[in-house]
Amino acid sequence: MAKHIFVTGGVVSSLGKGLTSASVGMLLEQRGLKVKMQKLDPYINVDPGTMSPYQHGEVYVLDDGSETDLDLGHYERFTNSPLTRDSNYTTGQIYMSVINKERRGEFLGKTVQVIPHITDEIKSVIRKLGDDDTDVIITEIGGTVGDIESQPFLEAIRQFPQTVGRENCLFIHLTLVPYLKAAGELKTKPTQHSVGQLREIGIQPDILICRTERNLSRDDREKIALFCNVPIEAVIEEKDKDFSIYEVPISLHDNQLDDLIANKLGLPQVSSVDLTPWQEILHTLRYPDHEISIAVVGKYAEHKDAYKSIYEAIDHAGIHHKSQIRIGRIQSEALETEGAERMLAGFDGILVPGGFGERGIEGKIDAIRYARERGIPFLGICLGMQCAAIEFARNVVDLEGAHSTEFDKHTPHPVICLLDEQKNITDKGGTMRLGTQPCSLEEGSKAREAYGDEEISERHRHRYEFNNVYRDQFRSHGMSFAGMKPDKSLVEILEIDEHPWFVAVQFHPEFKSKPIQAHPLFAGFVGAAIARRRRDAKKNDAQPTNSPSEQAADA
Repeated sequence: MAKHIFVTGGVVSSLGKGLTSASVGMLLEQRGLKVKMQKLDPYINVDPGTMSPYQHGEVYVLDDGSETDLDLGHYERFTNSPLTRDSNYTTGQIYMSVINKERRGEFLGKTVQVIPHITDEIKSVIRKLGDDDTDVIITEIGGTVGDIESQPFLEAIRQFPQTVGRENCLFIHLTLVPYLKAAGELKTKPTQHSVGQLREIGIQPDILICRTERNLSRDDREKIALFCNVPIEAVIEEKDKDFSIYEVPISLHDNQLDDLIANKLGLPQVSSVDLTPWQEILHTLRYPDHEISIAVVGKYAEHKDAYKSIYEAIDHAGIHHKSQIRIGRIQSEALETEGAERMLAGFDGILVPGGFGERGIEGKIDAIRYARERGIPFLGICLGMQCAAIEFARNVVDLEGAHSTEFDKHTPHPVICLLDEQKNITDKGGTMRLGTQPCSLEEGSKAREAYGDEEISERHRHRYEFNNVYRDQFRSHGMSFAGMKPDKSLVEILEIDEHPWFVAVQFHPEFKSKPIQAHPLFAGFVGAAIARRRRDAKKNDAQPTNSPSEQAADA
């Protein structure tokens, strides 16, 4: 029987439950255990696919096309846990399932209630992940203890040990121990209140992970242990990591969290845990061989979580090349007024990510033109690829007014348009081209060189496609179709032959990048940016300098 770990959070949101859960999963995998990860979200939306990035951050897409919470990105980057649509459930999905059962008459006329019907449905989706090969299932409960929307999930996990046995369940509660500057001390009272609320529900946490900006003293830990009814060794410090999120699992291991979990759940003991690859990552980040800068030109640039996987994938490529990367977050809307020359000068590479809606589109197009004309390495992703097609059509192929029908239904040159099967869709949720799709790479292309393979598969999340009517015109002006759907019906990758690195893809490669294995396209893009920086440095070194007498004359 699989063991279950439930991760809850208290005091405030954004404490890092997802990152902590992923770190726990990674540590248990390093102990030779097979782990599965799951996130239960308390919002009523069926999935995050129609939610604003400003409220929710990025939508993370799985191989099977599920649109999920961004925490599942942490799960995939830190662990090898196989993620499917059963790895993320929302209140909306739970209620929809129960209501559909009621409409089919499955409850035989009973009054449908939160307890037991909603909580039974929640318990059933947790049990779905269990199989004979799984050792541990980690279920993260979204939201904060005390929020009304989280109560059915907390009640369900309170009931869960009655089914599988208390010895097979472990409750980890992530909480905040704030530092009050005026008092000059850490305050444990918020943690006490949070645990008190959890205990009122009927859940006694086994382990407390305390987020703090200062080290917890022995006295602080003893106080928390006493008032929260946990052993002192189960009060784990998780100090803020200003350097890198990849410090988190190492810090938790140093605090013996994985040993504690193994002891409490009766998991096999190990003599040591090999974290060498993660320690090497931190060493590379601390002591890089060089530094470059990448501009990410996006609609939601001011909101870091909107492009979470993009930024992580860039960092992974930096780790791969032993390079520190300074990321410039450029608002595409501001670029329309300030100008590309002013906002993008000095960057070694330019990336235009995906998105929806017309706002900021012309700024993205201006950024792409700037990269194309100056030979700056460029990577376009999803909408970034579509904007690259629009820019090329307007300024190289000379198709005046070229656009996407998403933004201009009456454009004379719809180089980006809807497929016939998409034209009559009215529901927004879950109706795009989603999930893993195959792609054939052209011999001699930069994409083929980066992947080192002829056939690949990547995750999609989009509705509009390149208009095949314009293929010949694009080819005749130097644009190649480096990646195609195997039946040649859809364009997946655009490249400019004479450019040092100009690659634009219809899919989302960032979703398959890991810190210990950078995605090939991001590695290729960052490698091209490093090469450009070296060429520029050589040019500067080769320029003649004035003699001292000439310098004096100039002065």
